[in-house]
Formats: sequence, structure tokens, C-alpha cells
Amino acid sequence: MSEHASESLSEKFVPVLRDQFWQHYSLTELTQPEWEALCDGCGLCCLVKLEDEDTGEVVYTSAACQLLNTKTARCNDYSNRQSIVPDCLQLTPERVPELKWLPPSCAYKRLDLGQALPRWHPLITGNPNSVRKARKSAAGRCVSETEINEADIEEYVIRWVR
Repeated sequence: MSEHASESLSEKFVPVLRDQFWQHYSLTELTQPEWEALCDGCGLCCLVKLEDEDTGEVVYTSAACQLLNTKTARCNDYSNRQSIVPDCLQLTPERVPELKWLPPSCAYKRLDLGQALPRWHPLITGNPNSVRKARKSAAGRCVSETEINEADIEEYVIRWVR
């Protein structure tokens, strides 16, 4: 196969994103590739969260879903995650407003609230590692839930998610 032919084939599989789509379209108007591109890959939604039954306050822990790669903050089996982890939630435009525990930096939450993407977001910087450089990622800052005793979960509460 010629070099030109292989470039043409690979170009067919590159998702097309409309220019600055996040500024021009609502969450419900996004294509699937645009929806996926909004995720900055921080992994914060995959951290175990605790909710105070009395106050409703939600705190994050450094314990991560069993499928989260703790070094990269990426799901190890994204396409099958819901069958492996039954309580894994699929984010949808309809669910975003209901999920009060989404971190303030979450692109889905920010756009739903009419806010701009943070300046370090990969769609703004063009760099997929910008979220990690901004210290907004769980990468290297979490441990798999399979490695901890569930009874000790409160020892893993973190305060850096803001």
C-alpha cells in the first residue's frame, strides 16, 4: 500500500469536530465524537466519593474505580466499563445537571452552567497532557479501590478537588 493510500484510510477514521463546537452548540447538539472530546481525561469522576447523609456534602477520595489506570487517569476498558462495573454512570446531557458531585472543573458541568472551558483544557491548549500539567488530574494521585480496605475509605478523603 502506498504512503498516500494509508493516509487516506487513516483520515477516514479521524472524528470530525466542528470548530470550537463547545462555544456554539449545547450539550444536546453535540456529535458523539464532540461529546467524547469534551472529556479532559482528569479521572475525577472515577474516584470514589462519599456523601454525608445529614448535609448531602460530597467529598472525594483518592480511591479510584477498579478500571481506572492510576498512572494515566484513563479507563482501562472504556467500551466495556458498564458491564464490568455495574454502578459506572454513563454521562449524558440529561444527567449532567443532576450530578451535583461532578467536579467544578468538569467540562460537561461547566458548559451546562454556561461557563467557559478552563484555560488548561486540552481543547483550548491542543495538548492532551495539559490537564495533568495543571494538576487537575487524578493521574499519579490515586490508588485503585481494589488495593484498599473498604472500612478505611475515610482515610482516603482528599481536599484538592476544587
